[in-house]
Amino acid sequence: MSTAVQARVDGFLNVDKPYGITSMELVRRVKRACGVKRVGHGGTLDPVATGVVPVCLGQATRLMEYVIDGTKDYRAVIELGVETDTYDSLGRVMARSDPSRVDRAAVERALEPFQGAIRQVPPMYSALKKQGKRLYELARAGIEVEREPRDVKVLSTTLLDWSAPLVTVEVTCGRGFYMRSLAHDLGQALGCGAHLKSLIRLRTGPFRVADAIALPEAGEPFPAEVGWQGAVHAPDVVLSGLPAVIVGTQREGMLRNGRGFPSRSRLTDSGDGARCRAYGVNGGFIGILKFDAGTMQWRPDKIFAAA
Repeated sequence: MSTAVQARVDGFLNVDKPYGITSMELVRRVKRACGVKRVGHGGTLDPVATGVVPVCLGQATRLMEYVIDGTKDYRAVIELGVETDTYDSLGRVMARSDPSRVDRAAVERALEPFQGAIRQVPPMYSALKKQGKRLYELARAGIEVEREPRDVKVLSTTLLDWSAPLVTVEVTCGRGFYMRSLAHDLGQALGCGAHLKSLIRLRTGPFRVADAIALPEAGEPFPAEVGWQGAVHAPDVVLSGLPAVIVGTQREGMLRNGRGFPSRSRLTDSGDGARCRAYGVNGGFIGILKFDAGTMQWRPDKIFAAA
């Protein structure tokens, strides 16, 4: 890889994660491939899964939470009749049963509860912590602990195909939803057990798999034809849900010096803690402002260095 000094890069790369690697390995490869020092990812994707992983570069790492909190689309293939300890195809088979009595109508009925605001028990093989230990560390040591159900949101669950014993579904969901748990819970509901056979993340927030770039091999740079610099999305692409305000030169200087300004803008102040994105008169992104009801000011929350 070239050791030439590169200009600062701030933004998001929409990367298509291949099968079999972790999200952190993907980050390491991107870091080596593009030479950017500050790199993170906007949401873990299991080794068994492929598809969209938004990679944060430079100052965009400060906006990771806005990606993680966004909605996601998944397409999953669930195999009935086989349970594994990890709830996916990489795990150890724990039980087998005959799913031949299950038909499409039964699958459709069983999927109905997996929509809206639901409670979901996370799998043991997850990065969540229990008494300071990662659950997957306990699971690898042969220890299973009680997991509290968590509130998650599922916007839609659609049965795309039923080819016994395989169920193909598309799910749109919010943060914290485990597709592996969906597979396991569906198997329990049908009385035959199940596991997640394959998974593709189709979308995370504004990033879609159809527009994602391929990940280079370990230790290799992005091929010249990929033109990865041109594929970098501006940091504010993940902030479209926030209202926007344009500030003058004087107020931009105030914000960059850590000072707020009185709320006389056309923005509707929705209460203490409301946020908006701010731009300068030249259209450059300044950062995120937060409304302070105590002082009736918009104050700097996350300010980005000028390009």
